[in-house]
Amino acid sequence: MTEQYSGRTRERMTILGDLDAASFLPWIRRHAAKLGISQAISHASSNRIELEVEGLEELIDMMEMGCSLGPIDVWVESIERKSMKHETA
Repeated sequence: MTEQYSGRTRERMTILGDLDAASFLPWIRRHAAKLGISQAISHASSNRIELEVEGLEELIDMMEMGCSLGPIDVWVESIERKSMKHETA
């Protein structure tokens, strides 16, 4: 179960596979923007991308599904999601 704050969820998403970060990173940013969720990429390599996402759980589910299908030049083998506590200022 994920931590929630005002209906929003914050998670770390780790994408593993044969990833072309040069094309996949802009794709991830555009997809998150279309869904209205925030994202911050903390690691990117040819076989792993880690990002933090925040938004409604259903929209994060849609982000995961979109990333698993991804652009044609990447092969996503798995996506791991881990809940993060909502940090308050």
